[in-house]
Amino acid sequence: MQTKKMCGVLLNGHGGFEQLEYREDISIPVAGPGEVLVAVGAAAVNNTDINTRIGWYSKSVSVETAASDGTGDVEQDATWGGDPLTFPRIQGIDVCGRITAVGQGVVPARIGERVLIEPCLRDVDQDGAYTARFFGSECDGGFSQFTTAPAVHAHRIDSPLGDVELASFPCSYSTAENMLTRLSLKEGETVLITGASGGVGSAAVQLAKRRGARIIAVSGPAKAGEVRALGADMIIPRGDDLTKALGTDQVDAVVDIVAGPDWSQLLEIMKPGGRYAVSGAIAGPMVELDVRTLYLKDLSFFGCTILEPGVFANLIGYIERGEIKPVVAKTYLLRDIVTAQKDFLDKAHTGKLVLDVPPYN
Repeated sequence: MQTKKMCGVLLNGHGGFEQLEYREDISIPVAGPGEVLVAVGAAAVNNTDINTRIGWYSKSVSVETAASDGTGDVEQDATWGGDPLTFPRIQGIDVCGRITAVGQGVVPARIGERVLIEPCLRDVDQDGAYTARFFGSECDGGFSQFTTAPAVHAHRIDSPLGDVELASFPCSYSTAENMLTRLSLKEGETVLITGASGGVGSAAVQLAKRRGARIIAVSGPAKAGEVRALGADMIIPRGDDLTKALGTDQVDAVVDIVAGPDWSQLLEIMKPGGRYAVSGAIAGPMVELDVRTLYLKDLSFFGCTILEPGVFANLIGYIERGEIKPVVAKTYLLRDIVTAQKDFLDKAHTGKLVLDVPPYN
């Protein structure tokens, strides 16, 4: 029997845009034990897609995302988890779709469910130890008409929003909510959010506002109005000196996805006992830390990648109750993924860029 084929985008290796290949002859995957087959409706573009393509996660890379084109030598630790990536790989960590088939051990009643796929595939053994894979990195993702995922990580969603709007949520919003969860951000506290116009940053603004926090957002001046509309109480233009704008010891917590050369200012503006959470370093991963500031101010640092239990389920609830809204800047056809990634790197948008995946005929 001839294997059915689908369209999708293959990543054929680390490197530039030439490594992205749109094809219409990719074999449709089969749901294994404990898995579901999902017909993808839409999939959003993320920093992690680009970081993985260019090999930015390798410790041999020390520049900001936009300064690396993936053409240099990349070591074999260029994934989220540090293991070598196998090619070709179908990327796409943000997926909204419908379950069309189930594997062994999954109840058939799930067929037809509309789902969002949890980006962090966390497996816990009987002793409580866990390992994690990331959708579209250590396993194939959603830049194709069909994908498979563990049934436990395919979360049913009941919402009037379209597939494109729902696909804007999974990675950025779960990343932001995970950071706020790790920070234990409370009502009335002041939080500074860097990169506030991007996917994670704009999500963090909404989610911090939902918690009743006072929000200071760092954003480009052209996007200040949009970020303020999402809930920011104060905007500081990107590149301004934070200590001059705020003074020292002013914020309870920092949500950072930027890092880079101005990173040390974040520690100065934090109150004694302040908390710092980071999930990205788009301005550069190498920073200068005066350890005395860390211990003399009793600061707490949180590196945030693997989702805390319950974070994604909570996010589903926020969406279904209309407590947060999608921020979609532009939509592209799946075949136009290179254009979408180029626009993403230009950083001229607020929110998310989403790929509309054609239905299977």
